Amino acid sequence: MPTIAIIGPYRFSFFSGDRHERPHVHVWRERAEAKFWLNPVSQAYNKNFSTRELRRIENIVIENHKKWMELWNGYFGR
Repeated sequence: MPTIAIIGPYRFSFFSGDRHERPHVHVWRERAEAKFWLNPVSQAYNKNFSTRELRRIENIVIENHKKWMELWNGYFGR
């Protein structure tokens, strides 16, 4: 599970076994977890993040979309 970024209290990662899913990132903070699709950017699921935090995280994903798509493609060989 490579960590691709730590931004503020959030850790963004890929799961190695997710190669057959469309590009996405997982994000954690303490006991909260969410998953965001990268193309187009949208929330896939949420566990324990507030609506306010989800908006903040979505903005981070949007800001890093291009770089993270390149990392996804490089990691999974697409």
